[in-house]
Amino acid sequence: MLNNKEKSSNLEMFMKLITGHFNNKEQFEEMQKAGKVYPYAEHVNTVCNDKIKNLPVDFQGKFLVEESYYETNGKKHASPHIFLFTEEKEGILLSSYEIPAGADKNTFTYDSMLPVEYSELKKSEKFTPALYVENDGIWEGGSTSQFTPVMKFKLWERFSETGLEVAESMEVNGKRTFGYDIPILYKRA
Repeated sequence: MLNNKEKSSNLEMFMKLITGHFNNKEQFEEMQKAGKVYPYAEHVNTVCNDKIKNLPVDFQGKFLVEESYYETNGKKHASPHIFLFTEEKEGILLSSYEIPAGADKNTFTYDSMLPVEYSELKKSEKFTPALYVENDGIWEGGSTSQFTPVMKFKLWERFSETGLEVAESMEVNGKRTFGYDIPILYKRA
């Protein structure tokens, strides 16, 4: 069993890897040269505990706003999320939360986030929490979520000092409607 200091340092190590501004510029340029359709993607990941009021006194988790931006064939779209990362016996657990009531899901960012009561945050009922396990400084994990009886979301990620490797796909009736064969390779911008 890890003591609080070890727990904290493990979670802190993990958070250092995933917070900041990342993009897949190198990978995108390689794909362009190869004539392949692939998104230019950015992640802006910011811990947001400072914007959550009345966290429990002994609260050990880290809430994070993930601002994801994708551009494919000149079309851009944003996909913001709020995640909670907690240290568990098996590794680091990612739970997804709903964007706070009243916030615009299309333009939500850390900067636009208004202070919100901890008790008002709602855990996503559709998303299956993802567990990340560390091996030689590399954290790897993911989950499969059944959003509806016919819609399945798969997430697999690897985080290290060199960057973030993210594979996401959405299937409807067994056919992929979102995602790519090759994971998106983000490097710190």
